[in-house]
Amino acid sequence: MFIVPQATGRKLPANKMMQSIDESMLAIKPHQLNAVLSLLLAATLWGVFWYPLRLLEQHGLHGLWSTLLIYCGTLPTMLLLMRGHWGEFIKAPWMLLAIALVSGWCNTAFILAVLEGNIVRVLLLFYLSPLWATLMGWLILREQLQRDSLWVLALALAGAVIMLWHPESGMPWPQHRADWLALSSGFSFALVNVLVRSTQNVSVYTKTASAWLGVIVVAVLLIMITGRSLGDASGYTISSALVLGALVLVVMTLTVVYGVTHLPVYRSAVILLFEVVAGAVSAQLLTDEVVLLREWVGGGFVILAAYLSAHAHIKS
Repeated sequence: MFIVPQATGRKLPANKMMQSIDESMLAIKPHQLNAVLSLLLAATLWGVFWYPLRLLEQHGLHGLWSTLLIYCGTLPTMLLLMRGHWGEFIKAPWMLLAIALVSGWCNTAFILAVLEGNIVRVLLLFYLSPLWATLMGWLILREQLQRDSLWVLALALAGAVIMLWHPESGMPWPQHRADWLALSSGFSFALVNVLVRSTQNVSVYTKTASAWLGVIVVAVLLIMITGRSLGDASGYTISSALVLGALVLVVMTLTVVYGVTHLPVYRSAVILLFEVVAGAVSAQLLTDEVVLLREWVGGGFVILAAYLSAHAHIKS
């Protein structure tokens, strides 16, 4: 999906940091409005990103090739952003390699999941990432599990059990390949953010470039392993994928970077949840996919867990 940088804006007083997210969302200062609109734009674009992907597939471009071409479209912007930053690759080469490969699978798996599965279900399973992030923070970063973290774990687990419940087997289990892809993408997203937090000596531009390059590498490797050919995709379809990456994906990434840089992290995390709303509305309008009541209920638990995970940043 995207690399979330640490907020570098003006620090809020301690008493303000302890206010609820609802109050902080309402207390938006004029100079922060552009950042809020930037994040809403990014969340909306990510929520409807599945639609051009399916159009490309309908015109003969497999998901792996779409992934490769879309991220190749980001290369001109990457070269521009990386001017003066190339030397940072030698500061933490192994961590950047890990960021590249994990981010590569995260984005590739997400694209394949929205092409194969139910849009809303895929988005909700992806947003189990707070569950994985909490566990990784405890196991890898040695972060202490506070009461809020335990609530996040409990709610995310409950949502996962409800959504993945398989009546025939009497246990929660992914039902389709798209479920596995969405779950692994969310897990990878959480791992990427843990790796990013552990790599403080390089700029967000270098981390973003590593992520984009990682997607290209992973897509190429999977194409070689599966023997997937380019097929009958026309030159227009191929160029459309490149333009989608050069314009839309770059805008989605840079608007996130801009928004998170100018807002507190917890506020940004809550606004980015709008992606699920955008995905759900667009799927209802543009597809005939049906979301079961069980999936809505489980998804509600997942979104609440994500909300509380963002809320926990206020106390950190």
